[in-house]
Amino acid sequence: MNSKNKEALWKQILDRLTVTKDDRALFAGESVLPLTVTTAQPLAPEETELLTALLSEKFGKPVRLQEQKVDARLVGGVLIQYGDHIFDATMKRQLEKMDALMKEIHLSDQDLEQTGNITAALTQGVQSFHEGVDLEEIGVVEKVGDGICTATGLGGAMSGELVALHDGVYGMVQNLRENEVGIVLLGGATEIKEGDLVRRTGEIMEIPVGEAMLGRIVDPLGQPLDGKGAIKTCARYPIEHQAPGIAARQPVDVPLQTGLKAVDALVPIGRGQRELIIGDRGTGKTAIAVDTILNQKGKDVICIYVAIGQKASSVARLSHTFEQYGAADYTMIVAATAADTAPMQYLAPYAGAAVGEYFMDQGKDVLIVYDDLSKHAVAYRAMSLLLRRPPGREAYPGDVFYLHSRLLERACRRNEQHGGGSMTALPIIETQAGDVSGYIPTNVISITDGQIYLETDLFNSGVRPALNSGLSVSRVGGAAQTKAMKSVAGTLRLSLAQYRELAAFAQFGSDLDRETKAQLDRGARVTEMLKQGQYQPLSMAQEVISLYAVNNGFLDEIPVEDVTRYAHEMLGYLNNHCSIILTRLEKEKKFTDDLKEQLDEALDDFGKMFAPGSADKL
Repeated sequence: MNSKNKEALWKQILDRLTVTKDDRALFAGESVLPLTVTTAQPLAPEETELLTALLSEKFGKPVRLQEQKVDARLVGGVLIQYGDHIFDATMKRQLEKMDALMKEIHLSDQDLEQTGNITAALTQGVQSFHEGVDLEEIGVVEKVGDGICTATGLGGAMSGELVALHDGVYGMVQNLRENEVGIVLLGGATEIKEGDLVRRTGEIMEIPVGEAMLGRIVDPLGQPLDGKGAIKTCARYPIEHQAPGIAARQPVDVPLQTGLKAVDALVPIGRGQRELIIGDRGTGKTAIAVDTILNQKGKDVICIYVAIGQKASSVARLSHTFEQYGAADYTMIVAATAADTAPMQYLAPYAGAAVGEYFMDQGKDVLIVYDDLSKHAVAYRAMSLLLRRPPGREAYPGDVFYLHSRLLERACRRNEQHGGGSMTALPIIETQAGDVSGYIPTNVISITDGQIYLETDLFNSGVRPALNSGLSVSRVGGAAQTKAMKSVAGTLRLSLAQYRELAAFAQFGSDLDRETKAQLDRGARVTEMLKQGQYQPLSMAQEVISLYAVNNGFLDEIPVEDVTRYAHEMLGYLNNHCSIILTRLEKEKKFTDDLKEQLDEALDDFGKMFAPGSADKL
């Protein structure tokens, strides 16, 4: 190639550089601009001289090439570096930009037989490609390992900012020190090595959101994990977002039915509430959350299940359950499994909250389950220790309370002036040997609006859900119950507490007066009535009638071992012969005198037909 052709080629490359007023202000302090130049091939002396002259013309001041590097991976073009800023006019960079642009084109939405549509989509993508080169702020990877890297440079980086490494790998700035930044890598950690460039993007971490995510399993970056193809989303929401202010909220007074008698009667949950589910391993915490999701079918509630640090097989089984019971249409799963890095597990609940906020902005009601925040805290501890943050109690960093408070405060019920909508959060915490006074459990208890405490002894004795009515509480209380439920559940907690106390004393003596014996018998039947199998959520009317029957003595003559069968057959009888009672109760949500009379009559009729110890013949 002759000198004239070389000059034309270099001019063509450098014409892509856009030098703004801000860029010139950056160079203003230099009388001679010291630059480092990297090319794919070594430069001949005359090429170096030519490039120096062209750069001086471009920047409007003398240029000194203090270092020349060769990197064959650049393919062609030139990379110009001044301090921790670069102009990347290489072929490799242009190809990366083109690749990112092509990935945003959803060919899966096109009819494969309509080749014209596919061609048009690709043509539109190519035409929108911007080949200009802007000044970028960069850093250099100094250390990398365990999903964390440390980089020098990036003097203008912000906490939480998204940074780009090579080959489409991204990271998020977490630590800001005087001479370096700590970055958590979002996948592709094995591809990063010392000396790689890190580019600022000027953007914060965002996740794609939209209706198309329902029925899908995604990672915390919004990428599909279920093998069902790309997801065409309509917007992007920041993963970290400030919680709604006081003026944007309204009181929680609309029930969110879980379909579980024990929960809806004793610890009612309202739309916009944060209710903690806490208990030892294997006490049915996830089962309560899943049943609550299944019970939202037909209630116009969007459900988001966030799986943190779980086995991939458990997530797959859960997805199958949602499909089997018809919940997939309104439910999505955000999964960061045990195989994912600590940064990905750390991001998962915030990503789920961002998707929930999108639906809440549409005025919809959202239910989000965080399963579980104990593993989330452990992942954050691991990430913080790798970032060399000072450890505190139990080696957790000092801001571990803020970790969960800023997440759970995003759940609320907005007032009409701010679009309505609500997000109800069910965080799950796993305790060790029933110790609710641990560091993370007490943190989350103090943040939430109540807790459902599940007890190992109750679970092992066959009481499921294994809800301890004494330690479980809802700070919203009766405000989140219908009038019908409030009327039957009003004295239930006190009755159960008295029954448990009497049952403990009754073990020491056999001489009991008639009143105490009646109270023990009633308590045993109430406990039995509150038992419920998994994947068997009940409607509000069914729950109210079941509790009404046991409270008003209709089961006093029924053996305790037959109570579960009685409840099942009684609801079947009412559904077949007195469905008007269920319909009215579901619609009116309160007991009227005539409705009570109808129900009493129906329960009397059923009681005469029910045969203890025999099979269902109704």
